[in-house]
Amino acid sequence: MMYKDGDYLMSDLVRKQLYITRTQDRQLKEKAKEYGMSEAELVRKALDLHISKVSFSREPAAAWKKEVEFIKELMGKGTVRGQRNWKRDDLYDV
Repeated sequence: MMYKDGDYLMSDLVRKQLYITRTQDRQLKEKAKEYGMSEAELVRKALDLHISKVSFSREPAAAWKKEVEFIKELMGKGTVRGQRNWKRDDLYDV
């Protein structure tokens, strides 16, 4: 629970561990010092401001799921009888 001055009760906080780049670490230290707050508080404020704005398309995942279904369908047909009528080199532009 956040209070009007942006502080949190310790009992409301959950410990998380994550890796950030050296550049992010340097920027975090600089901004925290500039704003006179701890790095943790700055991270919480940044999350509060940006987490709802982050979104990723689920379309690639859906497309991959469709592809997996297609592959499974082909595999379910078993081995194709007969011989192929092409050579590997036929697949490449020469």
